[in-house]
Amino acid sequence: MAMTWSDLAKKQPAAMRILMNGIRNNRLAHAYLFSGGRGVGKREAASHLARAFFCRARDGIEPCGACPDCKRIDSGNHPDVVVIQPDGRSIKKPQIASLIKAFSYKGVETSKKLFIIEQADLLTSQAANSLLKFIEEPQGNTLCILITEHSQKILATILSRCQVLHFKPLSKELLVHHLLENGVSRVMAKTVSAVTSDAEEATTLSKDEWFANSRSIVLHFMEDLLTRPNHAIITMYEKCALHFNDSDKMKMMLRLMLIWFRDVMALHIGQKDNVVYVDKMESLTEAAEKMTAEQAACALSLLMEAQRRLQSNGNPLSVLEYVSLKLQEGAGVYA
Repeated sequence: MAMTWSDLAKKQPAAMRILMNGIRNNRLAHAYLFSGGRGVGKREAASHLARAFFCRARDGIEPCGACPDCKRIDSGNHPDVVVIQPDGRSIKKPQIASLIKAFSYKGVETSKKLFIIEQADLLTSQAANSLLKFIEEPQGNTLCILITEHSQKILATILSRCQVLHFKPLSKELLVHHLLENGVSRVMAKTVSAVTSDAEEATTLSKDEWFANSRSIVLHFMEDLLTRPNHAIITMYEKCALHFNDSDKMKMMLRLMLIWFRDVMALHIGQKDNVVYVDKMESLTEAAEKMTAEQAACALSLLMEAQRRLQSNGNPLSVLEYVSLKLQEGAGVYA
């Protein structure tokens, strides 16, 4: 099914409203900067804008998706659309010089030309200054789209000559829907959307065997704390300590544990639909019966403190032992 402006507007209503109005009123800016995190729709919006810009069978603002221009943009071989990506760790001056030379010629089939620069924050200073001169004096019917995750690294003079569109992180609901549409199970979609708001990272995590194992180990550990507290120490050393054996991995364990206690809190306040670990509803319900909302809140505070300890170069195993001890004894969570 072809993407539409309406599809994009569901993800990024403010940014898409500006682009749609620009097309509708034939008043597109000559240069745009799409700024936002990974997986929030920047590249999809750039491609759709390119289709709308070139399509000669457009229905209002909507490109047809079937004409030669639309099809060649989709396949990445339109003669008047140039996409520039980093050459190694940067975008270099010769790449911009080549772009300017190519755009000095008349369009192959129309007077229009469009270029997209991905990871524009990686422009070298020489490349950025060359691009600035080109943006200041665009030739003919030219449209420029810069894409970045780090707009603060873009040359200020380039920023001042672009219309900046901010792409916000996807809501959890939209991210879950996106993952379900791409074949991810509901259980995994809800889990990864609670860990990240980045669609690309969420998609990667949903297919990552290590992450799937991490989820299983954490849930096993939480259920041991709930039903077999004397066995939890064994699970901690034999499973958790071995699997989450460095700081980055331990960060993930703490995030997955936070989700558990947030689920318990959700049950306490009657928000069952917000539960993430939907496949563990029986265990979560039992946990909610055993602990008060205040105790669950205490556990959440404990885990956030553990995150701070880990951030301050804490040893992963020491942090794990600290959390386990506090959950079992000090915090009195499972009273």
